[in-house]
Amino acid sequence: MVAGAIFMSKMKWLEAIAVLLCLFPVSALCRSYKVPRQQKAAVEVIDRTLEGIGIERGNVKVEMLDPCDVRDTFSVIAEHGLLKVKGSSASAVCYGFYSYLRKFCHCMVTWSGEHCGAFSGWPDGCVSSSSPYEFRYFLNVCTFGYTMPYWGWERWEKEIDLMVLHGVNMPLASVATEAIEKRVWLHMGLSEKDIDGFFTGPAYLPWHRMGNIDGYDGPLDDDFLDGRIALQHKILDRMRGLGMHPVINAFAGFVPAAFVERHPEVKCTLLEWGGFDTVYNAYVLPPDSPYFKEIGSLFIREWEKEFGKNVYYLSDSFNEMKLPLEENDRKGKDAILKSYGEAVYGSISAGDPDAVWVTQGWTFGCQHDFWDTESLKSLLSGVPDDKLIIVDLANDYPKWIWHMKQTWKVHDGYYGKRWIFSYVPNFGGKGLPTGDMGMYASASCEALRDPESGRMVGFGAAPEGIENNEIVYELLADMGWSRTPVDLGNWFREYCLARYGVFDERFGEVWRLLSGSVYGSLYSYPRFTWQTVVPDKRRISSNALNDSFGKAVKLFLQCRDVASGSKLYVMDAVEYGCLWLGEVADRNYAAALDFKESGNDSLARKYLDKTISILEEVDGLLASYPSMGLSPWVEMARSWGRTAEGKDRYESDAKRLITVWGGLQEDYAARFWSGLIKDYYVPRLRIYFSSDSSAVGSFEQSWVESRWSDTSVPYGHPLDTVAEIVDGVDVKQ
Repeated sequence: MVAGAIFMSKMKWLEAIAVLLCLFPVSALCRSYKVPRQQKAAVEVIDRTLEGIGIERGNVKVEMLDPCDVRDTFSVIAEHGLLKVKGSSASAVCYGFYSYLRKFCHCMVTWSGEHCGAFSGWPDGCVSSSSPYEFRYFLNVCTFGYTMPYWGWERWEKEIDLMVLHGVNMPLASVATEAIEKRVWLHMGLSEKDIDGFFTGPAYLPWHRMGNIDGYDGPLDDDFLDGRIALQHKILDRMRGLGMHPVINAFAGFVPAAFVERHPEVKCTLLEWGGFDTVYNAYVLPPDSPYFKEIGSLFIREWEKEFGKNVYYLSDSFNEMKLPLEENDRKGKDAILKSYGEAVYGSISAGDPDAVWVTQGWTFGCQHDFWDTESLKSLLSGVPDDKLIIVDLANDYPKWIWHMKQTWKVHDGYYGKRWIFSYVPNFGGKGLPTGDMGMYASASCEALRDPESGRMVGFGAAPEGIENNEIVYELLADMGWSRTPVDLGNWFREYCLARYGVFDERFGEVWRLLSGSVYGSLYSYPRFTWQTVVPDKRRISSNALNDSFGKAVKLFLQCRDVASGSKLYVMDAVEYGCLWLGEVADRNYAAALDFKESGNDSLARKYLDKTISILEEVDGLLASYPSMGLSPWVEMARSWGRTAEGKDRYESDAKRLITVWGGLQEDYAARFWSGLIKDYYVPRLRIYFSSDSSAVGSFEQSWVESRWSDTSVPYGHPLDTVAEIVDGVDVKQ
């Protein structure tokens, strides 16, 4: 009780200090000093942001502060038309600036666009905070497949700006991993042909890096690899200029089949994952092989030779896979886990003694039956406490999916190792909204107060796919700077003012309905059945687009009388309306499936036609916004090809990932996109209800392998059109 009282007293003292930062010059608490590179980089982000929302930067002063400790601090004060932004790092400066921009100027900058109302100078006001975390982490290994595989510098520059505006200072940076890895394998005596058979296509590289699959949809040509080297130089230069701590991939023990053939004395294990044929399975070195340290250290040295010194290296050796262990051999299990921990860390430290191993904690929760306390202790036992950071990836999953205590609680705050509290708010880049906003607004703060949380040094978000569900990411960005739970009612009010420039009582009711539906729940596979043709029995699709959501959508559309001047409002209105129409289509499609099953072909056709009619309208509505369409995805993929054949191959790689995927992952990354609805989902439904339903598979493969062109036709007035369609649609009960 005494310890708790002291802790609460300290919390109130820290909050009082944050308030004082607005009242007195920050230099009275933290000595001002010059950090030219970070200051210049932060100013450039602010300049690009203001240019994007149409504001000139005049009368903005940026000052860097000497951090009082490892925790970032910022203070923003606007007075007499002058805006002063002070922060202990570039991310603190940029997040502080963005916080002021949202609160006082009612502006917002997101993946889908920007909003800023009439601007006539900097309104008087102040905002300040200090983050309780050393690290504010962002991205997931899989984001580099489900969203980023074909990004160029223009898109990366925008993303890094968004990261730093949202306070991120520890992003994953996996680009060019294979280009460096190729140098390593050539050094180890493998041929170009050997390596070609090892790498996957660009969209599948995340699973190659985790040892799930090899060779699938490959190879990677030299032009692509050279382009990744050039791109990664730009990415790392920008991240480092902003004072970020990029996390780079390290060697995790996976070796090409050709290496195994050349070294029969090494007893490598062939792994299994995801229902793929053996030819695509990966080999992993035994931890006692001297090659583990040799290859791992060579990888680090080659990386740093090309890109300069790095500190944080990601390595995951057992993602969703069984280890090479004898069943019921407790002693043997603990011994081999200890050996693997020592081998991974040893290979990293041999390449750079200052390096820190970062590992994802996903598998510790996902496979919690395997990772009991003794198993995880064994893995970690041979690694110095300060040389490992565990990203506890999915703190939302224990409640909603695994039905257990949060993983960090099961493992006593990770036994003295540093760790990062994170969520996985999206799987596969799926477009349907989902998220437990109440949890997001409070659970990390509860962990901060818990004396059993150990060395919790960071907060983060690890979405498999981004460019969706933007309200969730705005909240999570704020939680990286929050010691106490957020009042969601007040937070949503400020969100609406920043995003739409207006708030009235109808928005309050919209939020009540959303928090009782899509934003009061979390599902791994929020998909429509028309996106999977038949119900998926392995990964059961669930969503909360219930009648409460439908009411929220209709009320939100009514708000166009006050909010239609905001481009982000119009975009959200169209998207919400289309999502509800997608749900109405799904209810009709369920009826079509039932009648097909019972042999009533006439009624099956009737409800199928209703489904398709609605989906065709949805396709036209979504076509009004490129961010909601297939075109950018295909165009970015084709841009990496240097020949017509190369462009076609990369397009197929990109389309395969979001449709048939591979192994047992079909329709995993279901996207709610124009073009994809019209040219893939709808024709597939027609075939399934035809006399030759077995042709669905051949259609899928043909579509993936054929060149696609966008023929979706957007509506001229999508906001009025979606409101009219939603009001008139017949909801099948």
